[in-house]
Amino acid sequence: MKINDTGRIGGVNPYQRNMETQRQETRKMERRKDEVSISSEAIEMLEAQERNIDPERVQRIQDLKQQVSTGTYHVDAGKIAEKLLPYFKNRGN
Repeated sequence: MKINDTGRIGGVNPYQRNMETQRQETRKMERRKDEVSISSEAIEMLEAQERNIDPERVQRIQDLKQQVSTGTYHVDAGKIAEKLLPYFKNRGN
């Protein structure tokens, strides 16, 4: 058995090589960022929707947002119950 085998000098530990590969892959993944692309058809649909917006609805939404943010929005429990009642009746069948 040779203790000073020159063929082994500079040899790489397979475990170490595996760890380096994993580190490099992790770095690549960290640099990747999410990307969103919107098709031209979707852009056309959004533009068409914006042209057909009802000004009264926009004002109502703004009012609701303001009420929620200030904490003055009041929920009518009776209206919620009326809307939920048919749902729960149908689930019982």
